[in-house]
Amino acid sequence: MTVTAKRKIAERPHQIVERVAEFIREGDLEGVVSMFHPECRVAMDPDGQPMEGHAGVRDIFRDFVANRVHLEGTVSGEMINGDTAILQGEWTVEDRDGNVLGGGVSTEVVKQMDHGGWTYFIDCPIRVPAPAR
Repeated sequence: MTVTAKRKIAERPHQIVERVAEFIREGDLEGVVSMFHPECRVAMDPDGQPMEGHAGVRDIFRDFVANRVHLEGTVSGEMINGDTAILQGEWTVEDRDGNVLGGGVSTEVVKQMDHGGWTYFIDCPIRVPAPAR
């Protein structure tokens, strides 16, 4: 009988960034992807088009995972309403030598999945995009 390791989940919304950071350190791209809802939207570039779904998450995080960058995130606000929550926080990314590669103030909408874990549904790591005109 083969035993499959159970993937770590975020049991509370504010734990998602911790799990993403762990998966990056471990070089586990699919672990990072598991922290995002299958129908997520991620606005890495608030002036560009949001990335969508797990394919978009893979594109965003592929180099982060390959280079095993250090992601540090702090959640400063969390409000939960049923299976949906909003988070506010700050984050930085450093390379292996401690050089800061980026950072920002984030706003995220998160959803609880059927397995009980929380995932990013809308992720705006720098700022929320301007309204469509």
